[in-house]
Amino acid sequence: MSAPSSLVGVKPAVPHWLHLANILTLSRLGLSVVLFALLAAEMWRASLAIFLIAALTDWLDGMVARMQGLVSSLGRVLDPLVDKVLICGAFVFLLPLGAEQGWLYPWMVTVVIARELIISGLRDQLESMGAAFGADWLGKVKMVLQSAAIIAILVALEVPNHPDWADASGASSLLDAVRVIRDVLIWAMVVATVVSGANYLLRMIAPKKT
Repeated sequence: MSAPSSLVGVKPAVPHWLHLANILTLSRLGLSVVLFALLAAEMWRASLAIFLIAALTDWLDGMVARMQGLVSSLGRVLDPLVDKVLICGAFVFLLPLGAEQGWLYPWMVTVVIARELIISGLRDQLESMGAAFGADWLGKVKMVLQSAAIIAILVALEVPNHPDWADASGASSLLDAVRVIRDVLIWAMVVATVVSGANYLLRMIAPKKT
């Protein structure tokens, strides 16, 4: 029995939100799960590779959305939400070892998570009231520093395990330098997290109407 002529050539409907930018964002969510499993297994080199790929998708989805005019309300919510899962989850999984070795403390991770929860709640409330509450440059600096801190942590954890570096001349000095960079980035990330959160609170006091 032949198909009705009205159905010939008709392509299956694709959800309007299922475009490349959102697919990249959702792939980052999947990469987050893989990252958490690798962190739990203390596979630092693989964790670093997955985190770098996830960071690349974060850059690509925004670029694709702007180039193709795919900026949507779903994307505006989904993209920062997935970023929070990736960053906060990574710090949670790194916390036990960081607290034991003295380079990451529970209060630091609490600051990161609390800032994201509070600002996300405020953003949702204010945007529902018609106020403009998009990301500003301080929020972007905070995200860059958080990502850089995680990368530095993973590098510092991997360096002692690298067979080419463990016995190399100057390996101890290299490791010391990597650890200093790690510590500086962690503290810079914490400061940026607090400052950007305070800036959002100030914007809440006098929001701009859309």
